[in-house]
Amino acid sequence: MDMPKVLDALTGLGRSSTLARKAAPESGELAPIWQPPVFVTCPGCERRATRRAWAESMYVCPNCGRYQPIGGYYRLSLILDHGTFRELDEKLEGSDPLDFPGYKEKLAKQTRKTGLSDAAIAATGKIEGMPAVVVVLDSHFFMGSMGTAVGEKVTRAIEYATNKKLPLIIFSASGGARMQEGILSLMQMAKTSAAIADFSAKGGLYISYLTHPTTGGVTASFASLGDIMLAEPGALIGFAGPRVIEQTIGEKLPAGFQRSEFQEEHGFVDAIVPRSEMKATLAQILRLHSKGGRRG
Repeated sequence: MDMPKVLDALTGLGRSSTLARKAAPESGELAPIWQPPVFVTCPGCERRATRRAWAESMYVCPNCGRYQPIGGYYRLSLILDHGTFRELDEKLEGSDPLDFPGYKEKLAKQTRKTGLSDAAIAATGKIEGMPAVVVVLDSHFFMGSMGTAVGEKVTRAIEYATNKKLPLIIFSASGGARMQEGILSLMQMAKTSAAIADFSAKGGLYISYLTHPTTGGVTASFASLGDIMLAEPGALIGFAGPRVIEQTIGEKLPAGFQRSEFQEEHGFVDAIVPRSEMKATLAQILRLHSKGGRRG
């Protein structure tokens, strides 16, 4: 039996599930049973746990509870019902519109490293039977920064949700605009915001789900425009980072400034949702929206 068939037999993922295969590197299921366990050190408490233990806890530290960033396909596999995933604009990839030195090579390297065409994944699927359009920004690709391809994919997903009259969920994780694309990157803020405005005017439900970190132009555009604003525990949410703000104003910021708990306390975030409750919470909101009817 060749190795792909061995891995399929071991993991039970099967070749029929595209999402399961794409999420497999983070699912903890790909390690053959004959290999010794791989240990991962938490950057917070510096204690070790096996990679499988990390996967079983959805990459929340089994010792201290610190959240680790997760990939887009893996996140989708945690919330979408089996067999309902259908990717949108899978082949849409980043380009080098300004001929920025070395950028084209870096894009190619990121694609090889992550298997992503760019930092956003858009899909349709069902969450506990409720259909939705879901977009996930993946911080493994250039820190989830928003270039022209990310802005275009997010906009197309919003327009698809508008045309199909489907709820929209966007998981944001970004370092901001991608400066290698200059003004074209900054233009994505207006483009995505305009698409959200049209979606909202036509009665669509938009759930914005903020993860660590959500900063820069993404925060200043579509990430802040949700009808319902959710966040993961401990996520950094803001425009500029705390260090930049401290250097600008010459003062020390309060503890926990810009973290999701701070944002919830000050009304920017509606609820902080643990990763283990992510799917159930989204499903409950979608069911309530479905029963309540579309906004006029």
